[in-house]
Amino acid sequence: MRYHHSTSRNFATALLALLFVHSIASPPASYGETESATAAEMKNVSDLKSVDASAGDTPGTADDAIRVKPSQPFQNSSQTRRPKIGLALGGGGIRGAAHIGVLRVLEKEGIKVDCIAGTSIGAIVGGLYSAGLSLDEIEKMVAKKSLKKAYYTVPLWFRVALVPIFMIPHLIGQDYDGLYKGNKFAKFINNSVSENQQSIENLNIPFCAIAASLTDRDAHALKKGNLGRALQASSAIPILRRPVELNDDVFIDGGIINNLPIDECRSMGADIVIAVSLNVEDDPNESIPDKNFKQFKKLGSIGNRVINMILCHVDKDQIRSADVLISPRVSEIKFLSVKEKDAYKAIAAGETAAKDALADIRQKIRAGQKAIETQADGAKQSAKTYSLPAID
Repeated sequence: MRYHHSTSRNFATALLALLFVHSIASPPASYGETESATAAEMKNVSDLKSVDASAGDTPGTADDAIRVKPSQPFQNSSQTRRPKIGLALGGGGIRGAAHIGVLRVLEKEGIKVDCIAGTSIGAIVGGLYSAGLSLDEIEKMVAKKSLKKAYYTVPLWFRVALVPIFMIPHLIGQDYDGLYKGNKFAKFINNSVSENQQSIENLNIPFCAIAASLTDRDAHALKKGNLGRALQASSAIPILRRPVELNDDVFIDGGIINNLPIDECRSMGADIVIAVSLNVEDDPNESIPDKNFKQFKKLGSIGNRVINMILCHVDKDQIRSADVLISPRVSEIKFLSVKEKDAYKAIAAGETAAKDALADIRQKIRAGQKAIETQADGAKQSAKTYSLPAID
């Protein structure tokens, strides 16, 4: 019995040895294919680690370690990327034509804008630009009054004359306050861009429009949905235009809370934020020269002054966080002007202010690039201290 057990054990051992030798001498037919697939996986994982490294080095899983070549260092995408530039475009009525001039200078200088956040007219210009319209096309819309006709569907004086008639629905609580609904304006915006670009998510440049909620009394960044409706909400000046129902909320012009959306640019990934304020020149505390109170007897002058005061205070609270501030000289232009010459004057002022800011912009870009390179060097040094074991 003992002899039989020993013989069986020897026989089993010999059989296992034979199978082992056979497996070495005759590898599976799919071995070459598996090796190629594994190499491809190694490259994919290496690429994935490169993307992840831009947000900070994170040790891989055990499965990752098996696929990465031991001799291949971790790559960091920040080694080659440039600083991302965000553009915050403030509100200010027709003065916002200055944004066209600013964008034109940036284009000519080859300064690429990576994201745009805008309020009111800043949202209109920024949204159209993000949708792929050329600056010449946007200039024509603003200066040649097609945009104005969409915003004021009938002359303002005529709409005011009809106020008693429009008050009837309000008496029974059936409508919002406002001289214009704004629906034709939204349709005009949508018809001005391609069907695909009518969705904010599909814009060529990441974009958001700022609007103020009547329900929670806070500013909201509209980053999704219909472009025309978002711009309608962002530019719904109280009393002049009716609030806009959107996303289970009711919105008005965002300028009363956040007229210069710098933080929103940063939330979209901007390393450098260039802010364009249309109201820095206006000092609400400045006394009227020579006590010239007669200017306030002109039609619309008090409303213009009040808007000046509000937006100036709002902008001053926000410009401190901008990396570069561009302040076109447009204080002499009335917010609700419909004059073509005022639009061109604002465009020229935007170009002049942007040219004056170029040295500051370039300096910030160089500093940002240096910071990125320094971060990349640090990541490379960290990678050297982290080695993966070779796989037998």
